[in-house]
Amino acid sequence: MPEKGVGGRRPINREPSVEYNLLLTVTLVLIAFGAVMVFSASSTARILNEGSLGSSTFYLVRTLIAAGIGLALMFFLARMPLARVRGMIPTLVGGTLILLLAVLAIGTEVNGTKGWLVAGPVQIQPSEYLKVALVLYGAYLFADRPDRLESIRDMSPYLVLTGVSVLLVLIQPDMGMAGIAAAAAALTLWVAGARPRDLGLLAAGIGAAGLLFALIAPYRRQRLLDFLNPGADPTGSGFQVTQAKIAIGSGGLDGVGAGNGVQKAFYLPEAHTDMIPAVIGEEFGLIGMIALVFVFGLFALAGLRIAKSAGDEFGRITAAALTGLIIVQASINLYSAMGMAPLTGVPLPLVSYGNNSLVVTLAAIGLILNVARGGVASTRSGTSRPGGGAKLRLVHGTSTETRDGKAARGEYGRDRGRRDGGPRRTRPGRRRRAS
Repeated sequence: MPEKGVGGRRPINREPSVEYNLLLTVTLVLIAFGAVMVFSASSTARILNEGSLGSSTFYLVRTLIAAGIGLALMFFLARMPLARVRGMIPTLVGGTLILLLAVLAIGTEVNGTKGWLVAGPVQIQPSEYLKVALVLYGAYLFADRPDRLESIRDMSPYLVLTGVSVLLVLIQPDMGMAGIAAAAAALTLWVAGARPRDLGLLAAGIGAAGLLFALIAPYRRQRLLDFLNPGADPTGSGFQVTQAKIAIGSGGLDGVGAGNGVQKAFYLPEAHTDMIPAVIGEEFGLIGMIALVFVFGLFALAGLRIAKSAGDEFGRITAAALTGLIIVQASINLYSAMGMAPLTGVPLPLVSYGNNSLVVTLAAIGLILNVARGGVASTRSGTSRPGGGAKLRLVHGTSTETRDGKAARGEYGRDRGRRDGGPRRTRPGRRRRAS
């Protein structure tokens, strides 16, 4: 039996939990399945293009190399003291902003987006790193200072940084990754405890700005029109969406078999990247698509349970927001491939081909695993709780959630005036009960 900590809870740096093992298993399953699907989706087109059998493994080899680097980084971050990770966040954010500026000056253009820094075989996409940097910076700001979430004005340092960095991505232009970065910031604010009213106002502003930006450029406006009416130009701008639907529909219930898909051979553009769900639907059918969604559901379950049992606020915000970010990105990709959302070019985490996406996603999972092992990053006493999780207490016969010795909104909100020395109000004719 493992040694018990304070109050019967398990100590920090405890043995891997069920959630840790589940998250790690799901991650490895998705990586293995992704490698198989990248090979299946890319090998036929490579052979037909290059005319040699040896070229069929081009994308598979690159995926395996990126997976090896990402797994090494994942296990390293899973065991690094979380306090050290927290101390590196300002440097990470500053470095990401420098890379975003550098890519505008000396970046390489790929598919109309100047978003890559290329040095020989090394290719860096700074916008991929931005989404994790925004989550970590939010946890860094709000973990010990929840008062920064009380109004939009109090959140302004975080909102300004997010706005500037998202604007730099839009200039590339890469609206898909800009949307993912904005979603990362929104998830962080929500998990940290921002008021629903403020989140609603921010969402309305971001939505209006995003719609305006989409309508300004003709090709982005056409993507929106193709989503609303994909059959208007099935051989032109709506070709990719139409072919993806044909691939998924051709799979039927159980698919045509692994490697036997036809649409990936020149019919379906970008089959091995953001359109890989269409290849999965054709080769594994409805059953394969449901299984894929189920595995991502297990990922979400494990990640959120890890966040719930985190040892401090920094770990809770980090684990919950990173889990949500990966699930949101997976949802956007699946909806786009099925024609239920506009095409954004966002890859399917751990499955689609994309070396930067794979490495960054595995690094994020490493931080979640760190929290699962009991890692804490508190810099002041009283904020770290071995075995973590929110406490529950009874006040006037009702339950209120507390964190770090302070009541969360509810009882805390009613008694905020007492911070200035004011007494608690009591109803006439009733005695105040001790909590």
